[in-house]
Amino acid sequence: MNLRNWIRSTALASSMLALSSAAFADGVLRYATVGEPPSLDQQVVTSDLATTIAHHMFEGLYTFNASNSPVPLLASGDKISDDGKTITIALRKGVKFHNGQKMTSADVLASLKRWGEFGSRGSLLFSNVESVDANGDYEITIKLKTPFGPWKNLMAFINGGPAIYPASVIEGKGKEPIAPKDYIGTGPYKFNEWLPNRHVELVRFDDYSSPDGEADGYAGKRVAEFDALRFIPVSDVGTRVAGVRAGDYDYAESIPGDLFEELDKDASIATILNGGPIFGLVFMNSKDGPLKENFALRRAIQSAINKVPALQIAIGPEKLWRSNGSFLPEGNVWYTDAGIENFSKGDAEGAKTMAAAAGYKGDPIKFMVSTNYPFHYDTAIVYTKQLAQAGFNIDLQVYDWATLIEKRAQPDQWDLFFTHHGFVPDPILISVMNDNYPGWWNTPEKAALKAKFTATSDPAERKAIWSEIQALIYEQVPTMKTGDVYTYNIASSKLKGLGEATLIWPSFWNVSK
Repeated sequence: MNLRNWIRSTALASSMLALSSAAFADGVLRYATVGEPPSLDQQVVTSDLATTIAHHMFEGLYTFNASNSPVPLLASGDKISDDGKTITIALRKGVKFHNGQKMTSADVLASLKRWGEFGSRGSLLFSNVESVDANGDYEITIKLKTPFGPWKNLMAFINGGPAIYPASVIEGKGKEPIAPKDYIGTGPYKFNEWLPNRHVELVRFDDYSSPDGEADGYAGKRVAEFDALRFIPVSDVGTRVAGVRAGDYDYAESIPGDLFEELDKDASIATILNGGPIFGLVFMNSKDGPLKENFALRRAIQSAINKVPALQIAIGPEKLWRSNGSFLPEGNVWYTDAGIENFSKGDAEGAKTMAAAAGYKGDPIKFMVSTNYPFHYDTAIVYTKQLAQAGFNIDLQVYDWATLIEKRAQPDQWDLFFTHHGFVPDPILISVMNDNYPGWWNTPEKAALKAKFTATSDPAERKAIWSEIQALIYEQVPTMKTGDVYTYNIASSKLKGLGEATLIWPSFWNVSK
C-alpha cells in the first residue's frame, strides 16, 4: 500500500478519536512531531526538534526579526565602545521567570557563563571574551579580546544558544543537560509535563512580559492564545498527515515532497514552507589534485553546470526549491547578488574553452557523493552528465555517508564532494568560511576579507564585506552552491496567525484556532 492510500485508510479511524477529544482540544494546540527530543536544554542541545518546543518557554537576550536581523528580546538595548571591544547590554525590567522570580543581571550573568563554557555554540563567541560582568541589576558588560562582529547573531540564535535561566537553576551546571524540573524560562508558555512516548506539554504563562512592538518574525509582541501546546511524537508520516486531515492534530512536521502538490490543493490543509532553506554544496579540493589553486579550471566546471534540471529532478515541485545563487535567501538581511551571474550558466562549449585555457587535458576528476541523501545523488548524476558534455572526465564515486565523511578528510581521495548546509544566523558560520573544513580554502584574499568581516559590528559594513566574500567565492570557487531546498510542514486551515512560512522553527505565540 502506498503512502497516499495509507493516509486515506487511516483518516476514518483518526476522525473517530478526534470527535471524542474535540471539546477538550479547543484550548490545546496539538503538534505531531517526528519523535521525542533528547532534552529541552537550549544551551547544550542543538536538536531542531528540541528548539521547536523549547523556544516557546526559553528566551535569550536577542532574537531575529522577519529579515533575520538580530533585535532585542530580554535585552532593551546595547552600546559598543569605539574600539569594538566592550559591549554593554541593558536588560528589560519587570520580566518574570516561570517560578515567579524577577529576572536580573545575576541570572543573565550565570546563564552566559555556563553557555560560554559548556554551551554547544558558546565557544564561538567566548573564545574571544575576556570577561563578563554585571553592573547593577539590569546591565551586563562583555569585554572582548578583539572586536567580533557576529556576537549579536550568536546571541540571537536560541538553538544551542544563550537561553536565560534563573541563577538558582543554572549555577554549577556543566555540559550535561538540565533536568525537566529545571525547565524554568521567561517565555509565553511554561513547562508542564513530559510523558515519554505520549507528549511534552507546555501551558500558558499568565505573568508573561511581552516585548514591545508589532510581531515581526520572532520579534515583537508575543501572546499565548492557547491554554496549552502539546507536542506528540508520531513517527509515521502517514499517521501525521491523516491526523491533521481528521482533526487529531492541528500541526504536523516533516512531510515528504511527493505529497506536496496534493496537500497544497487541499482546502482543509495549510502547507507551510520552512523559511530557512537547506542548500546543497559541491566542495572543491584546495589542498591536492587537479583543482588545487587552479581557479580557472574551477570556474570552467562552474560554467558547465545548469542547476535548474537537477533541482527539478532531485526535488520536484517548484514551490520546494529556488535556483538562488546567493548563499542566503531573498528577504534575508544577508542576501546579495554579488557573483550570482556565474551561478547557473550551463555553457558547455564555453566551459570546454575555459578548461583548455586552464591546462585541463582530460585527467579524471574524482567526485564523491552519498546515496544516504537521495537529493545529493540525484543532483550529482545530473551534474556528471553536464560536465561530461563539456569534456570533463568525471569519476563519480558513490559511498555511504559515513565513508564519505571519512574520505573527505583525506586530501588525496577526492577532488569534488557533495554535501548540504542548514540555516545559520551569520555567514561566518557557513562551512566554506572555516579554513579547516574539507576543501581547505584559505587564500590570502579570503583571510583579509574574513578578518574585516569579524572585526566590525556595523551591520551595513558587514553586509558590504559579505558581498565581497560571496563575489570571491564565485571567483575562486572553493564550493558551488546548488540551490535552495525548502522543507515544509502542514497545519489545519483552522489555525490563524501562522503566516505562509516559518523562519526556522514554527512558533505558536500569536496563533489561535
